[in-house]
Amino acid sequence: MKVGYELLGCALHGHALVGTDAATVRDADALLVREDTAGLRWHRCLRCDAWVPRGVPPQPARDTVPGEDEIEVPLRGRPLRDRYVLRLIALDRALHVVGLALLGTVVLLFAAYREAWGPTAAQILGILQATLGGPVGHGGPTLLVEAERAFEVPARTLYGLAAVLIAYAVLEAVEAVGLWYAKRWAEYLTFVATTVLLVPEVWELTHGPTPTKILALLVNLAVVVYLLVAKRLFGLRGGGRAEAAERAHDTGWAAVERAGPGTDRLTAR
Repeated sequence: MKVGYELLGCALHGHALVGTDAATVRDADALLVREDTAGLRWHRCLRCDAWVPRGVPPQPARDTVPGEDEIEVPLRGRPLRDRYVLRLIALDRALHVVGLALLGTVVLLFAAYREAWGPTAAQILGILQATLGGPVGHGGPTLLVEAERAFEVPARTLYGLAAVLIAYAVLEAVEAVGLWYAKRWAEYLTFVATTVLLVPEVWELTHGPTPTKILALLVNLAVVVYLLVAKRLFGLRGGGRAEAAERAHDTGWAAVERAGPGTDRLTAR
């Protein structure tokens, strides 16, 4: 089923109407505003093309409906679709930023204070295992063994791991901001970073697939395919020129004129 991104935009932000404060409606305004015989005005939404009824303003703020050079046409068509998809990916990256930043902070704190935490952690894990009726490890190393291994990791390794996690969080944050504002460089950055991640994700699946791992892989595959095909990266399907031409075709006043409905499509929304 085709998603009506224009309808979604109007549901979130309201219809984009012009001339609702005009004193008079001229024949030249028929593309945007029309007045029926009962004196009711029909205003065309510049985003979804629906015709919305409005009464004559009791105190008009202007004499006539604004002209083409005074109107800012909202995003519609494929550019509007791309905005929603890119912002959805940006939100996904924002979640990654939070998780990576928290994990990096925990590793950093552990590296700095593990000597002070060691005895207390051992006591807590010992009590936990005793409470649960014996060693906890699901057939593998017990909690105490795993804790001992963590405390034996060199400090340099822990600080290096924390630095990598925080650096990756910064990278994801840059991706999220760039994608939110639909920057072309962010699309390339996200494609490369996500593609690199596919290798360890596939490797992880071969060593024990879980629903979470499978879902993460599918999401990243969808992101890669969308950026490569829909956004025409690396010259695919005409590259940046074709993407810019597609955007120009679906935006601006020319797009409004091409989609101009006839009187038979007047519909209250």
